[in-house]
Amino acid sequence: MQSESEEKMIESEMEILMSSDEKKENQESSIVVPIDDDMDTVKADSPNTVDELAMELATIKQSAKKIAIIGSRNLPITHQQMIETLATALVMQGNTIITSGGSSGTNAAAIRGAMKANPDKLSVILPQTIGQQPSDVQDQLIGVPNIIEHADRAMMTLADASRVCNREIIDECNQLICFLSHTSKTLYNAVKYAEEGHKVITVFYLD
Repeated sequence: MQSESEEKMIESEMEILMSSDEKKENQESSIVVPIDDDMDTVKADSPNTVDELAMELATIKQSAKKIAIIGSRNLPITHQQMIETLATALVMQGNTIITSGGSSGTNAAAIRGAMKANPDKLSVILPQTIGQQPSDVQDQLIGVPNIIEHADRAMMTLADASRVCNREIIDECNQLICFLSHTSKTLYNAVKYAEEGHKVITVFYLD
């Protein structure tokens, strides 16, 4: 038989073990959340993503928008027909199409499509003047009521004038639709500019 002192010693050891197990169990079931003193502090230079998302959602919900359509000149006829149909449908829904001049490709298809639906819902912003455009572009612009020229860019190269023109088009729109390939640096930069301006963007890569 165990003596009274031995029984007390065993009971004491069991209490210590049970206490240790309880502590271990509590530790395992607990979730430690780190507390950062700066968590509730909004930095001055951090973007207000809530406002940006609200603005984009409001743009999407608008019944009539200014939609910019720009893109590559080198498009197969099937792609041009698709863009033309898209522009017609968007104008018929009450939207305004904004694009630039072009004898072929994306811009030309957007012009044709918008003109079919409602010429007054088309705005063409040129990189320079009508007189500096090729004759086929000038012919295409006959009958377009809303053309914006830029004589102030007459001395610029067409590439530089086009970059500035794309930014102007994006500044005027609520939404950008762009058709480009991954090697189209000018158009890629235009898309990045639209992202910085928190525009609603739809990009179709052709490669």
